[in-house]
Amino acid sequence: MKFLVRERVFDIGDDFWVTDENDQRVFWVDGKALRLRTTFELRTPEGEVLTRIRKKLFKVRDQMAVERDGSTVATVRTRLFNPVRDKLNVAIDDGHDWEVSGDFLSKEYVISDREGTVAHVSRKWFRLRDTYAVDVNTHRRDIGGDPALVISVAVAVDALTGDDGD
Repeated sequence: MKFLVRERVFDIGDDFWVTDENDQRVFWVDGKALRLRTTFELRTPEGEVLTRIRKKLFKVRDQMAVERDGSTVATVRTRLFNPVRDKLNVAIDDGHDWEVSGDFLSKEYVISDREGTVAHVSRKWFRLRDTYAVDVNTHRRDIGGDPALVISVAVAVDALTGDDGD
């Protein structure tokens, strides 16, 4: 299932819709401006908070936590001593860890685990600037029912790898 992200998430305070392939609004990403640390909330179209994505402060390597109901369900981390920065690690609280690899600035990367592809993120499919797709592998039972987690990880990857000068 493809989800379309239509706005940039490189700046704190950005809000944007995530739609499905039929252009239906599925998630609202609410960027929280004027916070000490970068924070986003993934919400339903009705406003219910599904996940909170926050940058962890004072860590040796950059990382963002994805929280659900007050508990961390995933942590996205840059690799220590990786000058190319072409891979990130995602520690999943109750599952297999994920690896994110590819070209982050061009929005061409894959999220995978030892079972295979979790999602493919690509800007190639669109001519519109600042639009990219997150194609969630719905054949995977373990993640097929939780696209909110996959979208949250993509938002965290954007925040950690964006060209905003952080």
